[in-house]
Amino acid sequence: MNRIKQLFKNKKKDILNIYFTAGYPNLSDTKTIILELEKAGVDLIEIGMPYSDPLADGPTIQESGTHALKNGMNLPLLFEQIAEIRQHSNIPLILMGYFNQMMQYGDVAFLLKCAEVGIDGLILPDMPLYVYEEQYQTLFEKYDLTISFLITPQTGEERVRKIDALSKGFIYMVSNSSITGAKTGISEGQLNYFNRINQLQLQNPRLIGFGISDHKTYSTACQYANGAIIGSAFIKTIAQEGDLTTLIPDFINFVRNPQLETTEIV
Repeated sequence: MNRIKQLFKNKKKDILNIYFTAGYPNLSDTKTIILELEKAGVDLIEIGMPYSDPLADGPTIQESGTHALKNGMNLPLLFEQIAEIRQHSNIPLILMGYFNQMMQYGDVAFLLKCAEVGIDGLILPDMPLYVYEEQYQTLFEKYDLTISFLITPQTGEERVRKIDALSKGFIYMVSNSSITGAKTGISEGQLNYFNRINQLQLQNPRLIGFGISDHKTYSTACQYANGAIIGSAFIKTIAQEGDLTTLIPDFINFVRNPQLETTEIV
């Protein structure tokens, strides 16, 4: 069974998905970051494919992507790194990026390569639903790759239900309408949005992302969905001076340990 589907079959709550940009802070850090995240008890890892023209990313992720491209990161190298990582790790892995990256690589070749190296799913926020349904759904199913679409507070019920019907893996609940980046707390309006989606009783599990940065926001997200996604706060952490083998477990402990929720990660 696909590792992402297996994860959600076995675990229903408190799932922690960490996003990082491949090739950042250093070109060869991908393996270390993934293995350290797995060792620290993360459930799911989202690998960002650095791109020259990101649409929804905030300054932290944009800067990490620019840095990674300057380091020399590209898709062929990333696929090589993932294939090597798969010799040491069985954690579910998702590639997140843009539809244009898949098209530039060659759409069928890209999906085949994902399956070959051990990628379990994709998040392509700018891929239109109808394009996926009409052109790629069969290929994703053939290669046993999940697809996760995004919903926002502005997404209407009809579209949410369409996304629920097409998603395989989980639904990515964007917590607000802004770009990515750590925010302070979760507002009443966001909680109303979370409740509204809960009332729809969707078939897919849901992870909340954008603005999740510490134990308080993580635990709140977990009350309203199956888990949470953390990106910008983690990238800020690994950008600091220090050894990744110390920075990474300390950050995961900071997120999951309620006794540390008043401690600030700079």
